[in-house]
Amino acid sequence: MSQASSWEQSLDYSNRANPYPFYAELRKTPVTRLPDGTYVVSGYAEIASLLHDPRVSSDINRNPAAVAAGAAAGDNGDGPGMSPTFLSMDPPDHDKFRRIAMRHFGPPTTPGRVAGLEPRMTEIVTDLIDNMAGRRRIDVVDDLAYPLPVTVICELLGVPPGDEHRFRVWVDVAVQSTDPGLDPETQQKKRAEAGAELRSFMEELVEAHRKAPGNDLLSAMATDDGPEGRMPAEQLVSTGLLLLIAGHETTVNLIANGALTLLRHPHELQRLRNDPGLAIPMVEELLRYEPPVHFVPFRTALDDIDVAGTIIPAGASFTLLLAAGNRDPAHVTDPDLFIPDRRNNQHLGFGGGVHLCFGAPLARLEAQIALTEFASRIENPRLVADPPSYRPSPFLRGPSHLPMDIDGIAGKEHDRAALITIADAGRIPDPPC
Repeated sequence: MSQASSWEQSLDYSNRANPYPFYAELRKTPVTRLPDGTYVVSGYAEIASLLHDPRVSSDINRNPAAVAAGAAAGDNGDGPGMSPTFLSMDPPDHDKFRRIAMRHFGPPTTPGRVAGLEPRMTEIVTDLIDNMAGRRRIDVVDDLAYPLPVTVICELLGVPPGDEHRFRVWVDVAVQSTDPGLDPETQQKKRAEAGAELRSFMEELVEAHRKAPGNDLLSAMATDDGPEGRMPAEQLVSTGLLLLIAGHETTVNLIANGALTLLRHPHELQRLRNDPGLAIPMVEELLRYEPPVHFVPFRTALDDIDVAGTIIPAGASFTLLLAAGNRDPAHVTDPDLFIPDRRNNQHLGFGGGVHLCFGAPLARLEAQIALTEFASRIENPRLVADPPSYRPSPFLRGPSHLPMDIDGIAGKEHDRAALITIADAGRIPDPPC
């Protein structure tokens, strides 16, 4: 039996806790052709170039690997029977539908929506930390990293209180279906079942907001009479699900990976406790050092593309290994060290190009607030197990649970002063990767 390739080993669950040595092997040949004829790109410069290359398509229907994977379940890549979202479109359709969604989420039309959520985020985190009082063991995933972003995205979209419990199981199944360790038939079955439940849930929600709109994002999109018109009903359902799932899944990983990294670097935890303003560059370093999304699959070359001397031929499918590019020594000094105030931090944690992460400002703010309060209020946190258990997916990589023993919870006055310091320090813009 031949030895598994570095790419195959990086996907193996037994290596989920530390895939980085395999990424380093892949970077020795920044563009690797796999036996199935697809490619993996692992160098920072090569990934950054392709993220901005108009010869690269994100259209699932143009990608032979994605089409083959989804055919059995009638899945176009966004979910069984669902219209594609702007995530799997190319310009100009991508630009149009992203603009319609962004009109109600961020600048220039709604510049204050995310920033205006900061007091509510602070309230949510404060309550979550308060609820840990009297306990000697907590689970950072269940007690902080999951409930914060899921509560925020539900309130932002207008999901009724309590409904997050309905879709958590479906989302978990959908994410688990990305595990390449599953056989294709099982993978597609899980995806189809979860997709049908999620689609029905969002269809009901969109219709309710269309009939009785509120001040939430779904209502705004469902009743939008802007210059480019409204999204078609099926497109709106798909976009709502995209925002719901992507709006919390990646942030769960960012916060959990951040807490784990801080406990592995107690000096940096103490620095954050002493200087809450450090949270801003620290979150950027976490996005580089332990990103929540490790790769972007199903990109298609529309023409022959020369990448570092290797030709990716027209029609070929390739994967951008963002987490490998983030630790490329040709781009960043001491890439395997966690340096919160690192000067060069043009990371790939949010991707780049026209598909730069839609929710990046929201994820940044949630992580800054959560990790600052974690550092300032949780007394003497200690890992129960290192490494912890990880989620099945190598794509959305993060701990499934992160238990730790603690000595107690500090009073709220600590976290109030910390969050004022963060606000005074300002925000870091999206990196020009």
